[in-house]
Amino acid sequence: MATIPFLPGYAEKPSSQLPAGRLAALSSLAWPMATAGLPLGVLLPAIYAQQYGVSLATLGFLFLVCRIWDAVTDPLIGALSDRTRSRFGRRKPWIAAGAPVFGFFTFLLFFPQGEVTALSLGLALFAFYLGWTMIQIPFAAWTGEISGEYHERTRVQTFLHVSVAAALFASLLIPTFLDQVRPGDNALKLTAMGSFVLLSLAISVPLALRSFPEPRPGPEGPRAGLRETLRAVASDRLLLRVLASDFAVSLGQGIRASLIVFYVTFVMGRPEWGAGLYLLQFAFGIAAGPIWLKIGRRYGKHRTAVAGEVAQVVINLGLLAVTANSFGLLLALTIAQGLTQGSGNLMLRAIVADVADAKRLETGQQVTGLYFSVFSLANKAATAAAIGIAFPLIAWLGFDPKVANDPAALAGLAAVFALGPAIAHALSALLIFRFPLGEREHAEIAATLARRDSIPVNHGA
Repeated sequence: MATIPFLPGYAEKPSSQLPAGRLAALSSLAWPMATAGLPLGVLLPAIYAQQYGVSLATLGFLFLVCRIWDAVTDPLIGALSDRTRSRFGRRKPWIAAGAPVFGFFTFLLFFPQGEVTALSLGLALFAFYLGWTMIQIPFAAWTGEISGEYHERTRVQTFLHVSVAAALFASLLIPTFLDQVRPGDNALKLTAMGSFVLLSLAISVPLALRSFPEPRPGPEGPRAGLRETLRAVASDRLLLRVLASDFAVSLGQGIRASLIVFYVTFVMGRPEWGAGLYLLQFAFGIAAGPIWLKIGRRYGKHRTAVAGEVAQVVINLGLLAVTANSFGLLLALTIAQGLTQGSGNLMLRAIVADVADAKRLETGQQVTGLYFSVFSLANKAATAAAIGIAFPLIAWLGFDPKVANDPAALAGLAAVFALGPAIAHALSALLIFRFPLGEREHAEIAATLARRDSIPVNHGA
């Protein structure tokens, strides 16, 4: 099997495996990103509304505009990082520059100073998301470039998946613990979680930047303009299939996440388990990554993604059998959900780098950063669409969290909670089924790129 030894000093390893310790250090950069997301979406809006008098309409408008801002900055920074040339590499300068921006505005958002106005909050959010993107997009591209070997890319993404799951688990522990010590003190939760984000940022950035040298870029073809590059992305059928499949995965996950509190509280009558089920799911999600890595090595990325999505369909359909008196069944399905958590996202993210290789072979252009930025946009769009679909649908079916709901309304909520994700995951499996770029095809692409880039090709077992 042909592999591209991008990293000097590791090419002689017969297994082509990158050192686990260095991969763990690299993946640690996912911690500040993951731990910032939960309080930003859950705690921060409520606190700014209750304690600083920012209206809900203003908060909703600001977060909506920030999503539009992401749609501009994600592909822009992805394309610019592809074109960056420095002695430190393409991705590291962006991460190093984004870290202080992200850190400074994290401090302003989580530790508000003085009077808070819509203008000051809006500027802080815009700058915060800019810093976030300056780290996230180049980092995602870097993880796709560290190895050119088909299965090793899955291993890199597995380390990242486990790191994200562990970070989310840790970030959920903080409000759960504080609810026991200082119930209802949301300001303390925000301060504690903000401190956790800043601490993880301070530790992870130097660890990640020192973990690996960046891969040597091959010779570039004629440089296309940004408009031509974006047009090429829109015409890449392989990428569009991956994006559509991941959109469906994330849509199913988003519907489940947005409705789980309503479901546990009103259908199951166990409101105290809202956070507990999340913790249980993420605990098993941490263990799931290595399992799916082994499956992926044996059956290939797209087949493994299909298997994971079919398993998700079965699990979510199983929720139709859950009743208020069968809480044990819900716990069992939650554990199963954790064991399949992110299997599709993990494999699809690893496939993006393979698709970028195919595009570089075709055009000579480096598009890894751009492709991962579009992948990120699809994920964010799906998360937003999940709420936009699930909430109006359960309202149309008669559910209202402010009143006592009749059995028909609760049945409608339970049906959407089960069938919405099941349908989305089934669609994801169909979209990636029989994907034409597998291990053999990528090995041929890798060997051709290696010859063209004058990089020796290692023929391992």
